Amino acid sequence: MKKLLTICIAVMTVLMMTTGVMAESTIKIAVVEPLSGNFKDIGDRYLEGVHYAAKVANENGGLLGKKVEIIPMDSELKPAVAVRKATKLIMKDGVNFFVGGTGSSVGGAMSVLANKKNAIMLSYGMAATSLTGEKCSRNFFRACATTDNQSYALAHWVADQKFKKVFCIAQDYSFGKQAVDAFVTKLKELNPAAEIVGTVMHPVGTKDFAPYVSQIIASGAEVVFTSNWGNDLTLLLKQAKPLGLKAQFACYYLNDENAIRVVANDEAVIGSVTAEIYMVTIPTEANKKFVEQFKKSEGRYPTWLRGKAYLATTFLFKAIEKAGSTDVDKVITAWEGLVYEGPAGKWTMRACDHQTQMPIWIAEIIKNNPYFEHAYVATPEEVASEKVSVPCDKTGCPGFQ
Repeated sequence: MKKLLTICIAVMTVLMMTTGVMAESTIKIAVVEPLSGNFKDIGDRYLEGVHYAAKVANENGGLLGKKVEIIPMDSELKPAVAVRKATKLIMKDGVNFFVGGTGSSVGGAMSVLANKKNAIMLSYGMAATSLTGEKCSRNFFRACATTDNQSYALAHWVADQKFKKVFCIAQDYSFGKQAVDAFVTKLKELNPAAEIVGTVMHPVGTKDFAPYVSQIIASGAEVVFTSNWGNDLTLLLKQAKPLGLKAQFACYYLNDENAIRVVANDEAVIGSVTAEIYMVTIPTEANKKFVEQFKKSEGRYPTWLRGKAYLATTFLFKAIEKAGSTDVDKVITAWEGLVYEGPAGKWTMRACDHQTQMPIWIAEIIKNNPYFEHAYVATPEEVASEKVSVPCDKTGCPGFQ
């Protein structure tokens, strides 16, 4: 009996040691996205980009010689749900790295949790300026544009085109208001002669845009700025042209091939422009190679969300590699000031607020393109990061303790 007990203890010891080695040989990245419900499509596309970043890393020997493991985590787009599930992953599974792009409210809650548990939360799509502003956190990093960045880029385009009459329409909540405010402020700075001939803030989920389109037509606007997304974007575009609106649109989210497909009328989108940090049409050699390899591997193009998630996750991997460790404090230190030269140009992680400084790309929607049978983005022009950046002392970030 004594001999049997000794053998059992030995076996258990070996199993525990093996489990420990297996855990240590894996770097776990949890993906915080809505993987069910109305925004599942958004979450799924972001997740595909993260998976591909891990796939590329693992095919090249992993990170620090360890395999990257992706853990999908359905946030349900609810901050409380995200925090509950993330806390479990931290406490029971030893997860220290979280990434996500959907829902700034989820990002805010995850930022607080990451700070409390000394984990890292990376956003590749949560745009609220406050996340790297007054609510900035040492444990929160952002590798995407804020509403200020994106609106500033479109303001530069409108100013460069010398439009004199501009109309703004956006969803009536914090995101839409911040987007319009930033656009108007920058446009007045760049071209004081430009006139804002009207502004409409409409309810999220509006079905009938006819009254607003009539208002835009009556204003004589030459261009329409909108930060609308989802059905509020597609319905606005779908209804505008048949009602007689001839003005161009300057949009946040026409880089989304699904949105263009839903509009189902190329004439409704051709000639409008869109601005984002990533487009498959970016004319760098690094991007051409990335698009080709992604298409060959995954059978689709790394459009919009997939590309954004891939690039941001790869940036995190660069920080881990520089740190030479998965220790959170070491990764934070390594990431501050780190430069990533990738498919979308030069990205620099700013130390003062953990907001990536990056160029914004602006492209016109054209009919003929090599990617889809429907209209899509043309080769974009780069708006340099310094043109869309908000200085550290203007962000509202009080610094890190």
